[in-house]
Amino acid sequence: MRAVFIPTQYIGKVDFSKIKLEKLPESIGIITTAQFQKKTEEIMDYLKKHGKKPFIGAIKQRNPGQLLGCDQGAADAVDKNVDAFLYIGSGDFHPLGVAMKTKKNVFLFNPVSSIFSQFDSEEIQKYHKKKKVMLTKYLTAQSIGILVSVKPGQYSYLQAKKIKQNLENEGKKAYIFVFDELHSYEMENFPFIEFWINTACPRIADDKDKRNMLDMADLDFLQKDLIKIK
Repeated sequence: MRAVFIPTQYIGKVDFSKIKLEKLPESIGIITTAQFQKKTEEIMDYLKKHGKKPFIGAIKQRNPGQLLGCDQGAADAVDKNVDAFLYIGSGDFHPLGVAMKTKKNVFLFNPVSSIFSQFDSEEIQKYHKKKKVMLTKYLTAQSIGILVSVKPGQYSYLQAKKIKQNLENEGKKAYIFVFDELHSYEMENFPFIEFWINTACPRIADDKDKRNMLDMADLDFLQKDLIKIK
């Protein structure tokens, strides 16, 4: 079956006055998701008129400022030029990724609800604590499932095999699960799995519906920098 991707854009009016300009630094990076891409120029013009210096860029993505869960290149492209970021969109999944990557404050503006908020260093600390709890659960688990996606650009079967071998060398039981679409209710069909390691799109483990799971990158980071493991 052939898949056809049709991009959709938010076309509603945006109340720019709800952006709390006094909280923003002078130099600000603009980041967003695909559905609000066409609103970035309007917001940048508004910021410029009020004395701000907005920056927008891209590395891998075609559209400037566009984020993906596994790609914060839009933030990386302007990181050296800005003091903070303004995320145009909803939810905190994407701005969390930027805050983690850049270690800078991220302000959030939802064009639909007109809600302005801030995602700061305290939230990052909460995120790290959560990951440390997950690492402890991983260390005590004896039966571990390793998730492998068949989607292009996410397929990491060889890495999964290496992880499986390392776990078995530690005396744990390890199982590889291959999927196209991952749904939390399907994971419930394997109650003997005490913990999951994700080798697919980074930050799947951040999804609130995914319990007892770490992304492969999180596991490496935590082992090397937060808790020293021999």
